[in-house]
Amino acid sequence: MSAVIEFQNISKIYGEQKVIDSLNLEIADGEFVTVIGSSGCGKTTLLKMINGLITQTSGDVVVHGKNIKDMDMIQLRRNIGYAIQGSVLFPHLTVEQNIAYVPNLLNKREKEKTRRAVKKWMEIVGLEEELLSRYPSELSGGQQQRVGIARALAASPDILLMDEPFGAVDEITRKQLQDELKKIHQKTKITILFVTHDITEAMKLGTRVLVMDRGTILQYDSPERIQQQPATEFVRRLIGG
Repeated sequence: MSAVIEFQNISKIYGEQKVIDSLNLEIADGEFVTVIGSSGCGKTTLLKMINGLITQTSGDVVVHGKNIKDMDMIQLRRNIGYAIQGSVLFPHLTVEQNIAYVPNLLNKREKEKTRRAVKKWMEIVGLEEELLSRYPSELSGGQQQRVGIARALAASPDILLMDEPFGAVDEITRKQLQDELKKIHQKTKITILFVTHDITEAMKLGTRVLVMDRGTILQYDSPERIQQQPATEFVRRLIGG
């Protein structure tokens, strides 16, 4: 499989603190990569570099063979889905308007195409059609998170970035959302990068797991291989081996 995202000798420094240190990584098309590591290890920083929300101090981020330094940031972000903890929906927009927000920007004259996209993703994330006219304040936490995922996917991006998206929901809802996301990945073959602090979640969801510590990669492999052959003592402790 070809690389859809490449980090080429990436470093990120805040003041005197080096958060990412000379990192090189290729992510293949269609992978579900879960990113796990200690707090402050650079997980979220790495994720946000892909859509240009954080700029690296040195090195290059390449998406679909293009250096993002040479790309229009607005266009780049419109073509990459982004879902974070709590979903951060627009409170003054209905569920339908929230999900349709980016498709409306991309398909200004094709309202029917946008309506079909909204309906499609409502069904895929397990939301009833009757919720379309409701506002975020009228939804449960799990419903809000589902709307956030549907909104991130509604423009049919081929890359989805997720930063601890299920951290604010209860355990039962979390498991349901994990199962829905696995089904979405299997159906769409979209490339997903999913930051989590939960090793069980990382091992359950990822086709590959990226373990980070202090801005460096300790291991990048399938969950099975990491379970069987942890690369370092840190990884062994992390997985409880």
